[in-house]
Amino acid sequence: MPTDWLFGLAGGLLIGLAATFFLLVNGRIMGVSGILGGLVDRTGWTDWAERAAFLLGTLALPALIVPRFWDVQTHLTTNAAVIVAGGLLVGVGTRLANGCTSGHGVCGISRLSLRGIVATVFYVLAGGLMLALMRHVWGLI
Repeated sequence: MPTDWLFGLAGGLLIGLAATFFLLVNGRIMGVSGILGGLVDRTGWTDWAERAAFLLGTLALPALIVPRFWDVQTHLTTNAAVIVAGGLLVGVGTRLANGCTSGHGVCGISRLSLRGIVATVFYVLAGGLMLALMRHVWGLI
């Protein structure tokens, strides 16, 4: 029986627990784009160490876990230009939407925020549309 779904379940549980812990400890929403954006535009420099520690943990944990589960298939394209363009487009989209999947999708929906629900619906639709275009129309992935 395939067990890849267990990784998705475990990841979802960890993100939910992290968001809950962040809200309980800090009284703020765990939106990664807001945490990073506050460092970039200097609006969040009063708590820069907390933001930097959060981002460092976000980057370090996968680097520690990947060698243990290296055989997991992600089906990610090997086209570096597509990966970079996708990352840049996600960054622009999070700024336009005033939030990201962790802020709107995880924290917004769990608080029954209409803004979070609407944003999540639209970015999922946009992601599906782009995947369909890039795979079936342009043949990039």
